[in-house]
Amino acid sequence: MTSRRTFLKAALAATVVPRLSWADAGSPAFLGAAKDASGDYALYGLDAQAQILFRAPLPARGHAAAAHPFKPEAVAFARRPGTFAVVVNCATGRITHRLDAPEGRHFMGHGLFVENGDLLLTPENNYAEKKGILGIWDRRKNYARVGEVATHGIGPHDVKQLSDGTLVVANGGIFTHPDIGEGRQKLNIDVMEPSLVYLSSDYTLVEKHVLTPELHKNSIRHLSLAPDEQVAFAMQWEGDEMDLVPLLGLHRRGEEVVLAEADLGEQYAMKAYAGSVSHSGDGTEVAISSPRGGRIHRFAPDGTFLGAVVRGDVCGLAPMGDGYLGSDGFGALLAMKEDMRPLNAVPGLAWDNHLVALPELAA
Repeated sequence: MTSRRTFLKAALAATVVPRLSWADAGSPAFLGAAKDASGDYALYGLDAQAQILFRAPLPARGHAAAAHPFKPEAVAFARRPGTFAVVVNCATGRITHRLDAPEGRHFMGHGLFVENGDLLLTPENNYAEKKGILGIWDRRKNYARVGEVATHGIGPHDVKQLSDGTLVVANGGIFTHPDIGEGRQKLNIDVMEPSLVYLSSDYTLVEKHVLTPELHKNSIRHLSLAPDEQVAFAMQWEGDEMDLVPLLGLHRRGEEVVLAEADLGEQYAMKAYAGSVSHSGDGTEVAISSPRGGRIHRFAPDGTFLGAVVRGDVCGLAPMGDGYLGSDGFGALLAMKEDMRPLNAVPGLAWDNHLVALPELAA
């Protein structure tokens, strides 16, 4: 006969839900999307030495991912413009939720968890009204969409958060429509207005920095935060690729934007395109990559050019050690700073544009 005490113990055990953490997924330091030799797409978890810990299949090409701060959970976004994103349980490799952009909107390939991981923010193009927004999704409600707020620009691409809750948004300035040119045709090049925007934790506009008129075709795309919260942004020029334009911007709240350039020959070599941006692991410098130019450019925090590292089809960048982890389209993962050192190579694997660092775990 079952005693009351035994019954209560069993009832309590039945209500206990395992509290999974990133340790249950192998304690990854980085996430990256890639295509394998068979043409399949997946999200990969990497340890601090760039060795693969797990592979989670994706239904289509991935771009970047948003990592939950505590749970072994990542939201993988389709390549822009995408109308869906998937939530991956990185401990099991299973897709647990699918997020579909509402009518008249599409995702931009990036996202960010806020509010201790309870909310997910997704930069989106509201093409029905020709404006940028951040979609708000509630993880506690199975990723139900609970609202959206304006980014005060067109084409928001990336978003980061400062320690006081302030959001930083990269408004690329480019308007696209999913029914025109497979969604990638740029429809407003002559009137682009890229901007770097700061929103308070309650989504109120607090600062907006617009590039000068002669640089209005310089789309602000990707963001990096230094340990001291300097903001770095990478740009992609929508004019002639032989135009000599800065591709890195540096900013601190309340100050003017600093635009950084390399030496003449190296600046031309970037082909007017920066694919990713990252501060170094020790925060002493910042780098941008150009898969078109096959190199990364390193800068001091004041914008002084420090040098270039040449590598074909390099794009992904993330802070690692006192330098960076880089990835290329040929399956290589490399430690980079003044030079580069191979860490891992997977034949047939093509890494996509971005690497996502889990700062509390990266070494």
